[in-house]
Amino acid sequence: MIHVNFFVTPNELAQAYGLDSIIYFPQSDTAGFDARAASFLSFVGLPHSEVFTSREDIEDPYPADLDAISIGDRFDHYSMSCPAESRSWWMLGYLFTSLIALDPASGKVYGFPEGSSGYIPLHRDVESLVYALVEFRKLEVDHDNDVDPEELSARFKETVGTFDSTPFADDESQWNLSLEELEHGIW
Repeated sequence: MIHVNFFVTPNELAQAYGLDSIIYFPQSDTAGFDARAASFLSFVGLPHSEVFTSREDIEDPYPADLDAISIGDRFDHYSMSCPAESRSWWMLGYLFTSLIALDPASGKVYGFPEGSSGYIPLHRDVESLVYALVEFRKLEVDHDNDVDPEELSARFKETVGTFDSTPFADDESQWNLSLEELEHGIW
């Protein structure tokens, strides 16, 4: 496994979410798995919080014969339609109400909005997803300290958009919808 230098460090993720809220993936040399994504998931990890849930729900376990990682099997289990090209993608978790999946071949991250039969590109890679989650954690802390919601939204869009513009490219992206709710005082 090749360790790559990442912009987001394990220390930054731990400072934002705490050590007990980070999920690490086993190192993987799986054929066709994007090496950068594999290295990031095992070295930096994913946060687990109310905003991004990266753990399985122990109250709703899956049958032993179900591949709970690939979204095709997950969609079949719930009798939902899954776009053919995305059946082999891996579930990373949920961002608010959107299922978040990783295309292991390209390393790109996609969102499957609740109630939709399709998906939208959400991040250029898993590091961008985690970068946005760290910045969102900062936004949550500032929101709790009564910083103006419109200022928070603008700062988040600028900071994350400079790193990766993909999260805001689709109006129906979970990030755009969440920031809209923030600006309108729904939080």
